[in-house]
Amino acid sequence: MKLAAIILATVLVAPAAMSAQKATPIEYKVLATSRTGTMEKELNQAADAGFRFQYVTGGETAFGGKETVAVLARSGESSHYRYKLLATSRTGTMEKELQQAADDGFEVRGQAVFDSLIGGKEVVTILELDKDHPATGWQYRLLATSRTGTMEKELNELGDLGYQIVGMTVGQTLMGGKELVSIVRKKR
Repeated sequence: MKLAAIILATVLVAPAAMSAQKATPIEYKVLATSRTGTMEKELNQAADAGFRFQYVTGGETAFGGKETVAVLARSGESSHYRYKLLATSRTGTMEKELQQAADDGFEVRGQAVFDSLIGGKEVVTILELDKDHPATGWQYRLLATSRTGTMEKELNELGDLGYQIVGMTVGQTLMGGKELVSIVRKKR
């Protein structure tokens, strides 16, 4: 009878105790800058303090002007991440640098457009390295076109080869036009 009472008490009390547990709090950090070098430095400083990259966007903020804004989060775990930013207005250069970083264990985590101080727009890719478990074996491709129909065709061609899309922005070409810039990847 005593054992039955203990079992009954456990069955009745355990769900109440579980629902009374608080969710792990999440602390956010917002970084905003108009310089890619500053953003990379601040991302890594935040990572050293336990934050991990969550999201990035570019645009004009009310008080900061043309900025790129990144959100990071910390939930009590220690951070073992490093960040690298790639920024260019030349898609061929970006694809080469992207693959070099991937070969070093980085993977794409975000993409935005920076308005550079020189007056141009650069596509910026944020890469993350998990120092304990570097990403390996990714093959990246970068697609750029001014026509959505062409982008769809190229994405489908690469999709047939197993590539998945991991980022897309609308960037500005050196000649002042606009183009869709997509990043795709697949395991080697």
